[in-house]
Amino acid sequence: MRLTAFIERDMEAILVEWETFARALPSGGSLNVAALRNHAKQILEAVCKDIAHEQTRDEQALKSKGLAVPLDARETAAQTHALLRARDGFDVNQMASEYRALRASVLRLWADVCVPGYPDLQETIRFNEAIDQALCESILFFSAEIDRARNLFLGILGHDMRNPLNAIQLTAHHLKSLNAGHDVSAAAGRLIKNGARMKSLLDDLTDFNRTRLGLGISIAASETDLRQVFDDQIQELRAAHPERQITLDVDGDLRGMWDAGRLHQLLGNLVQNALRYGTADRPVGVVLSGLESEVVFRVENEGTPIPSQTLAQMFEPLSRGEDRPHEEGSLGLGLYICREITLAHGGSIFAHSTEPKTTFTVRLPRNGRTLPASRSE
Repeated sequence: MRLTAFIERDMEAILVEWETFARALPSGGSLNVAALRNHAKQILEAVCKDIAHEQTRDEQALKSKGLAVPLDARETAAQTHALLRARDGFDVNQMASEYRALRASVLRLWADVCVPGYPDLQETIRFNEAIDQALCESILFFSAEIDRARNLFLGILGHDMRNPLNAIQLTAHHLKSLNAGHDVSAAAGRLIKNGARMKSLLDDLTDFNRTRLGLGISIAASETDLRQVFDDQIQELRAAHPERQITLDVDGDLRGMWDAGRLHQLLGNLVQNALRYGTADRPVGVVLSGLESEVVFRVENEGTPIPSQTLAQMFEPLSRGEDRPHEEGSLGLGLYICREITLAHGGSIFAHSTEPKTTFTVRLPRNGRTLPASRSE
């Protein structure tokens, strides 16, 4: 008996086995029949359609890699099934196990029907290819849905934590202003310092989630003089790191249309990075130059050169080289956010590291003209 004819004839029996298996999974016990069977029939119908379709060797090779183009260009049943399973609380292993169970059920029931003969080998191969393609489509959509849900959750969490954090910081500033003795002032100072660190982490988390959700870094450009922006930020950094030397050299016309707050953040992240990884007894230098159509600034520190492999991934989120271990109070997003802020201004950022100096260079067009994307050299 042809496999497609068997599936069409015994569809209900196959769906009962699918439903029974899905109900046994931890996330399936509370679902009704419709939810447990969702899109199983359509997936099997798509498999039958695929088996009946004439297939070239090139198409077969693509399918073996999960790269086949669906016969129906619309969202496939496998893709929709993945979205619903993700929203029902299934994990990716549970969803994949449904496909393993479906494959085993169909082949076992079909083999029983074919006795005393044997299932057709070519149809068996085509069936396995079609199931593998459906599984690949499901996993891709499942993973994307989980990523989207996670980023939404983290974004909401970061947003909702701001109000209690603001209350803590305001209270700490009030306690410090009371001059109620050394112990109270010292405790208030620690609260203020750690509150600022937490706010920085929340800012990084919020920015990261905006980019992951496709929203990008928010920019509100206005007429800005970078001389004043950089001077203010350097003064803050010197106050926060009195034991370190931070220099600032400026030259030329530094006016343009930028988001002053974002560039304040960009410079702060780069200098903090230089302070963290540079030699402690050597200065961190900031050089700001106004050219005809753009402003260029560099942040330099002395220290052990960064290996080329690490340098190549420095602007990627949540990635660190072996020589750049996790630092308390950091999510590992600083340089990634620097890149996103720069790109949002139509600029470019790259890093260069040789003995004895590491340099980060940022180019910002005055008129928003797009420059080459970020790179590492």
